[in-house]
Amino acid sequence: MGTTETKKMRVGVVGCGAISDIYLTNMIHNFENLEVAACCAGHLEHAKKKAEQYGIKGCTYEEILADPSIEMVVILTPAPTHEGLIRQALEAGKHVYTEKTMTLAPETAAKLIELAEEKHLYLGSAPDTFLGSALQTARKAIDDGLIGEVTSFEACANRDLDLLASMFGFLRMPGGGICYDFGVYYLTAIVSLFGPVDRVVSSVRNLAAKRVNIIPGSPEYGQEFDYTNESQVFTILEMENGVTGTFCVNGDSVINDQAIFTIYGKKGILKLVDPNNFGGDVVYIPGVKDWTQQAVPEVLHYGFDYSENSRGLGPSEMAEAIAEGRTNRASAKMAYHVLDTIDQIMKSAETGAFEKVPSTCERPEALPVPEKEQ
Repeated sequence: MGTTETKKMRVGVVGCGAISDIYLTNMIHNFENLEVAACCAGHLEHAKKKAEQYGIKGCTYEEILADPSIEMVVILTPAPTHEGLIRQALEAGKHVYTEKTMTLAPETAAKLIELAEEKHLYLGSAPDTFLGSALQTARKAIDDGLIGEVTSFEACANRDLDLLASMFGFLRMPGGGICYDFGVYYLTAIVSLFGPVDRVVSSVRNLAAKRVNIIPGSPEYGQEFDYTNESQVFTILEMENGVTGTFCVNGDSVINDQAIFTIYGKKGILKLVDPNNFGGDVVYIPGVKDWTQQAVPEVLHYGFDYSENSRGLGPSEMAEAIAEGRTNRASAKMAYHVLDTIDQIMKSAETGAFEKVPSTCERPEALPVPEKEQ
């Protein structure tokens, strides 16, 4: 996003873990309205090593906050750290974009939104994959009425938490469960396509509170570790617009993620890809009324950008929104609503009943179709 004529927004990056490389690469080379000035990490030497790799300044968080030229902070640390880091940045007068989830609970997220509004600052949150070519293609198809009235949807995914929680310690932390860390991509995609969730009913469980590190060569290989987060979630979602669908995620499977994301309409069906990705084929299956006819699937092409791993698109789009004085698409209020929805999914599993999602949000505006394809 942005052009060479657009004023660049100077950015400070917080967190230099594995996800930082794709963010730094994209924000430095692919988004012309961003200028990455500095990065910091829990250990200064780690930050300096990462900074040297990308030709930026490695420093402390305090130095980033004290630098008046840095307008936006991008937070890439584990979820339990988000609340404190976001608050500090807002208090220092910086716009903030954070990795998912915004915080661990809706109550703390609400307070940060209130603070951002008081300070007249922007607050945005991942995931931003719904801005990628696949979900924007699906959005246009739905908005154009290609499949007619939407009647339902199903979203189902699997992962291997024995492997992933062995590799990534943050998955064992609060907010690292399969719904909070991975399901959030699906729920954000669903809200971006259909608008806010009205109520949910769910079953949630953890198949193994004790797991064993299965990574050969790891210092913890063969050792048992605690996994106290949710590993399986099965949910019915009733949307405010009247559409009902299912969302299921199973973390007790294998690493070969199998994404099933299908939207059913009265005129046709859309088959989507894993919303953890930006791109991928969106397949349209037209409806047929004659049983002797065979429906011919078609891959939709509307020319949307961002089919590769485009992490950093959220901060770039937010910088564009700030310049234009409009709401950013990966907004704090949508992230809050998704977090609120997850909270009610967990509550429903305890009560065994439908739970109303207290919050709502605006359905984010679709991205415009590139002019070359119009």
